[in-house]
Amino acid sequence: QVQLVESGGGLVQRGGSLRLSCAASGFNLDYYDIGWFRHIPGKVREGLTCISSSDGSTYYADSVKGRFTTSRDNAKNTVYLQMNSLKFEDTAAYYCGVCRATMNDGYLEYEYDHWGQGTQVIVSS
Repeated sequence: QVQLVESGGGLVQRGGSLRLSCAASGFNLDYYDIGWFRHIPGKVREGLTCISSSDGSTYYADSVKGRFTTSRDNAKNTVYLQMNSLKFEDTAAYYCGVCRATMNDGYLEYEYDHWGQGTQVIVSS
């Protein structure tokens, strides 16, 4: 059974940093592209990252490019999201999932499957 578990969220001051972890159980992350998305209640889910299983290439949404970095440690079966220079608008529930690129009305988007329970990030002043 594919299962992902997110952790590392919490309360952080604006401008601070957090590192989220996405641990896999029941399957080997080596063979899957894994990404992060976030959700704010009442808003559309926002895809943030996707890291390739084949060559480690990455995708970042414009909203987090230059501030967030995703990486993978296949030996630990874990994917990370390093979040720096956090802003108030980064407050959300963060999820990791198996990601795949799709074209929607000519625009590249990412979809996610098999996400876990999420981890909450709150950015305060």
